[in-house]
Amino acid sequence: MVILIHGIWLTGLEMFLLRRRLLSAGYSVSCFQYPSLKSPPEDNAAALADFIHDQQADTIHLVAHSLGGIVLMHLFNQGSDLPPGRVVLLGSPVQGSVVAHRITRLSGLKRLLGHSVNRGLTGGAPEWDGGRDLGVIAGTLNMGVGWLVGGVKRPNDGTVSVAETQLPGATDACTQRVSHFGLLFSRKTAKAIIQFLQHGQFAET
Repeated sequence: MVILIHGIWLTGLEMFLLRRRLLSAGYSVSCFQYPSLKSPPEDNAAALADFIHDQQADTIHLVAHSLGGIVLMHLFNQGSDLPPGRVVLLGSPVQGSVVAHRITRLSGLKRLLGHSVNRGLTGGAPEWDGGRDLGVIAGTLNMGVGWLVGGVKRPNDGTVSVAETQLPGATDACTQRVSHFGLLFSRKTAKAIIQFLQHGQFAET
């Protein structure tokens, strides 16, 4: 089974193509929906733990986009007794987001991020403990909201830089020539996710 975790401002419906491709690969798929602005990542992580425990599956893989990856960092930091499975992060700024930092300094725009900045998008996410296979996919197509606030360090996906996604202790990492939201729609990215879920690495064996 695979659980998808969406990013900020989203609902999970945007992951329909990825869900369809995972279903075609033989996985059952559920999407965890959470209030990305109204609750901080650590509270959403606690709700995610409950959601996982409600699933009837011996193995549960987790695939998270953007802020969803930070929610996952909190999930594992909380020490929940979770079923085995692999983890894939898609464009998750686990090192903190320069775009989020700049938005918080702009008058009237800070509310756009809500509580997502609390040990979240502006830094402070828990470190990865390396307890299971975790793969990181970052985009390198510079098309996104980053240019609205002064740009993002290259290489980047238009919103998040590759450097912001780097996670010490990750099992494997790769880049895809797609934008931040393109990570959700790219067939090539879906193939890489499935490869990692099956084999624990992005390179084909």
